[in-house]
Amino acid sequence: MLRYKGRTGFTLVELLVVIAIIGILVGLLLPAVQAAREAARRMQCSNNLKQMGLAIHNHESTYKYMPACEKDLPVPDADNPYGQTATYGTLMHLLPFMEQNNIYNLIPIKRSYIDPQTMPPPYGTMTTAAMAPITTFICPSTPADPPSDYGPYFQTVGLGSGAPFIVPRTDYIPIKGIHNSLADCISLVPNDQLRNKGVLGTSDSVNHWKIKFGEVSDGLSNSILFGELAGRQKVYFRGKPFGTGWADGGFTLNSYYGDHNTARRLEGYSGADITNPNQRGCSNINVSNVNCLYSFHVGGVQVAMGDGSVHFISQSIATPVLIGLVTRDGGETVSVPQ
Repeated sequence: MLRYKGRTGFTLVELLVVIAIIGILVGLLLPAVQAAREAARRMQCSNNLKQMGLAIHNHESTYKYMPACEKDLPVPDADNPYGQTATYGTLMHLLPFMEQNNIYNLIPIKRSYIDPQTMPPPYGTMTTAAMAPITTFICPSTPADPPSDYGPYFQTVGLGSGAPFIVPRTDYIPIKGIHNSLADCISLVPNDQLRNKGVLGTSDSVNHWKIKFGEVSDGLSNSILFGELAGRQKVYFRGKPFGTGWADGGFTLNSYYGDHNTARRLEGYSGADITNPNQRGCSNINVSNVNCLYSFHVGGVQVAMGDGSVHFISQSIATPVLIGLVTRDGGETVSVPQ
């Protein structure tokens, strides 16, 4: 009598079925894993903004005013051959309140940020350690594009030979106020007065504005300090890169956290055509990362309010509400949409 051995393996059909099942499971699990990772990145981003808001409170408690977006020296320093008066922006002044004294103490903070004493070799004498990146200023959801190089810009204005000048970036900005292009969307007349009406405002050699908490009459909980404007090593339009460096007109030059130009007035864009990403219109969040709030989170951006709280604002927010949240004393009756 013949005896047959039992099967010791799988048929091809069975193997294909198993592989198909595994593929389906991976397809189901991968979005969940990606969503969990983005949730963790968004939480870290929120914590960064929280630390920045806390630093503003500590600064105001120490000096009795908030660090302005921009401050000019009355006259250029006599030994600065570049003749510049613009000093460092808000974020640089927050470093001592964010446990970054090791970097802050390396910087001649009272001089212009375009000065041989505040620029590393070959442009000046400041140690390169002063240009170290600050992780708190970087949102982990932002693509890891190469850092910005100010060298070509300096060469065009006669400040050097174009040697690399690599700067540490920020994905968060202080908000100066509202640009006319956005104010025009709701027919605000006159609207020039909104240009410097952000909580952190702008200082100059004449007025020396030093805004205090008490001057934010709209309420700290209803007024934005910082918002996301991420990925400015490139220009992005609705999640897609549009250009880098001089290909986009030099807009990426405002990514250095020490640059007073980091602070922006929020503009309105049409958001209609990637061939002209800066066309004026009334869209204002996640359209372009030139001069409007922009993040790599789905559906909106995160902002730090004057009371230190952090909120997620939808990209579909009504323009009058956004303007009301930016101005410090506009008298609007608005609150952060929940």
